[in-house]
Amino acid sequence: MADPKNEDYLDNIDDVMAEEYADQEIEISDEDIEIDTLRAERDQFRDRFMRALADSENARKRADKDRREAENYGGSKLSRDLLPVYDNMKRALEAATEEQKAVSAALIEGVELTMRELVNVFGKHGIQPITPVVGDRFDPKEHEAMFEAPLAGTQAGSIIQVSTEGFMLHDRLLRPAQVGVSSNTSSNTETKTA
Repeated sequence: MADPKNEDYLDNIDDVMAEEYADQEIEISDEDIEIDTLRAERDQFRDRFMRALADSENARKRADKDRREAENYGGSKLSRDLLPVYDNMKRALEAATEEQKAVSAALIEGVELTMRELVNVFGKHGIQPITPVVGDRFDPKEHEAMFEAPLAGTQAGSIIQVSTEGFMLHDRLLRPAQVGVSSNTSSNTETKTA
C-alpha cells in the first residue's frame, strides 16, 4: 500500500505546479497573444500560397501536355479521312496496264506526283505508313487480320496477303494494316514440306 505521507507530498507538488502555471498564464500579455495569432495566420497563408502555387504548376503542365497532344493528334480525323484517297490513288496506279501507261503517260505521271506529294504531306505531319510484306509475322498492335487461311509452306501467324497499308500518327495507330494470315498448324506445315 502507498505511504499516505508520500501521497500528500505528491498532491502538494501538483498544487504548487498548477499555481505556477496559472501565474505564467496570467503573465502572458495581449501582445504575445497577438504575435501567436499572427504567426498562425502567417502559417495558414503560407500553406494556402504553397497549395495555390502547386495547383498552378500542375495546371500549367496539364495545359502544356494538352497543347502538345492537340498539335500532334488534333488532325487525326482529317488524316483518317485522307487515307482512302491514298488507297484509291495507289490502286489506280497499280491497276494501270503497260498499254494504259504508254497511252496516258502524262495522266499517270500526274497521279504519281500527286501521290508523292500526299506522302510528303503525311510525313510532315507525323503520319508514317505500316507496310508489312508477305512472310512477316502478324502483329495485332499494327495489323488487322481480314481472313485466315491455310497455305502450304507457311507458318501459322505469318502474313500471306496484304490488302491495305496501315498508318501510324506519331506513336499512335491511325489505321492498322489489313492482312491475310496463315492458319497452318505446325503438323500441317511439317507434312506438306516433307
